[in-house]
Amino acid sequence: MQSSIKIPVVILNGFLGSGKTTLFRNLLNQSKKKDIVVAAIVNDMSELDVDGELLGNVEAIEENNSLLESIPDCVLSSKIGIQKLDTALKKLLSKHRPELIIIETSGSCHPLPLVEYFKNHNKLLLTKIFTLVDCLMLAHDYGHAERLIPQMQNNLAQNKRDTVNLMVEQIMFCSHLILTKADRIEKEKLPHIAAQIQPINPFASIHSVSFGKLAIESLLENKTYDFHRVGQLIQEIKPLLESESKADKPYNLATRVIKDERPFNPQRLWDVCHQYLDHRIYRSKGFFWLASRDQHSLLWNQAGGGINLEIIGSWRSSIIDDKNNGLSTMEIKMLKERLSKESGRFGDRYCDLTVIGDVSQVDRFTNALKSCFLNEKEIELWESGCSFVDPWPKNIVRFID
Repeated sequence: MQSSIKIPVVILNGFLGSGKTTLFRNLLNQSKKKDIVVAAIVNDMSELDVDGELLGNVEAIEENNSLLESIPDCVLSSKIGIQKLDTALKKLLSKHRPELIIIETSGSCHPLPLVEYFKNHNKLLLTKIFTLVDCLMLAHDYGHAERLIPQMQNNLAQNKRDTVNLMVEQIMFCSHLILTKADRIEKEKLPHIAAQIQPINPFASIHSVSFGKLAIESLLENKTYDFHRVGQLIQEIKPLLESESKADKPYNLATRVIKDERPFNPQRLWDVCHQYLDHRIYRSKGFFWLASRDQHSLLWNQAGGGINLEIIGSWRSSIIDDKNNGLSTMEIKMLKERLSKESGRFGDRYCDLTVIGDVSQVDRFTNALKSCFLNEKEIELWESGCSFVDPWPKNIVRFID
């Protein structure tokens, strides 16, 4: 006999680059260590589904990938997104009865349609909406949050809707406000930022989190989300959302995808980031390789003016090329067989990046990034063993423009 107790659902909401995936990965790692069965749904407004790939590499998901559902190339708050979410949840519940379902939304997702979807769900109980807010972004772009409410007020006076409206309304609907990247601002500024944004939602608890460190036990408290508190808010905002002409790409946001097999010229990439990257490029992420570090598969993770590079692994092609790889003859044979199935010019090496930004700026930055790939003459130099100037940190640490 199936239990009538509803499964708790927690939503991780927040603007682009606020740290949702970092937090999600941490929570999933905890679920494995503490033997808590967690189902994960991740939404990415890009077709590349970078976040889905990253979460798929977490041990708890690798052992049972049917606990992960990815919803790429849409925004959950759109009609298409809600339909895809419903399908994904039905698929999950047909195979599992997890102790908790965590949903990571895309950065451009408005929480209102999700609140309405879960309000009367007969199998799932929405318990919490975490809205993550990037302290570093508030410090740089909004004067340590002092300009956020005035800009929202100015938008209301001008009947304007942009990313400021989205960020403020994400905060309005949350039950828990999570301040991320607090370690990257002056310690004394954190209480000031909290005080500036708390009036937006005085009912929400405020916590600061660094590196996604939040105890998973705090998500297991099955207290129902306060739907009554946001009832009037829904009535006021819903007509505005319904009037959006492009619900899948709202707030003048545009997405571009870069797919290429070639490596980046490290010096040219460094120069382009310093010259073309500004606060109107909200997010770029994906996988790539540098001509100077052709053995490593790298993760590109940019939010606002900050870029984080991370080594994800080694390319199979580079392992084969390494005479001191330490592999047995059988292991080398298996690797070569797998590589023979790759259609790429450089074996399994590739670059897949998503760029999300203001529609007026996204093409400028995307085209600049494309100019950083090696040209044919440079490829010949690379193949002959030529070294490329590489100004990026040798230990792959955080770079801030």
